[in-house]
Amino acid sequence: MTTKFENVEVEKQKNILNAALKEFAEKGYEQASTNQIVKDAGIGKGMLFYYFTSKKKLYSYLVDYCIDILEKEYLERVDYSHTDLFERLKVISKVKWGFLVKYPEAINFISALFLKNPDQLESELNKKFQAIQEKWTAVLYEDIDFSLFRDDIDSVKALEVVQWSIHGYEESLKRRFCDQVISEIDYEIYFEEFYEYVDVLKTVFYK
Repeated sequence: MTTKFENVEVEKQKNILNAALKEFAEKGYEQASTNQIVKDAGIGKGMLFYYFTSKKKLYSYLVDYCIDILEKEYLERVDYSHTDLFERLKVISKVKWGFLVKYPEAINFISALFLKNPDQLESELNKKFQAIQEKWTAVLYEDIDFSLFRDDIDSVKALEVVQWSIHGYEESLKRRFCDQVISEIDYEIYFEEFYEYVDVLKTVFYK
């Protein structure tokens, strides 16, 4: 966090962050207006650039901020004691829903980043984002109880099929979301849909 912005009172920081996250999420980096951000945040434009010096630095800060809270408020809050793969997937989705409720603007920004602005990340932020993704993959499948899988199938190959299925579902969501306003998406519908697919996979692969 920049020293200048760090010294701002917490509520004011929250207003600025949410206004900026919302604007970038809805319009993308190029079309986002700093005039709209300062209007929504209730501050002067000079103050915004006093804190961040440029639109690009503000955007980079938001990416870094979202990566940090994604790790602390999402990945670190998942109960990985569940050795049942499919129950773990459901638990993870519940934590994700809590994250969505607590940080709606942040999750909208992250979603828009994946869908519309994949090339806006600077190299260091890209590395950090990739590290988060690698950590996510590692903890998602760590210490899974393979004895729950049917005896007549190769459990390792079954796990790969589950991974491909999850990836395919995520890609399907990206295509469905690409023309929508991120902030207007009802995520709860898709969590329910996700549970249904998880139950199908569980029925197919478990004893």
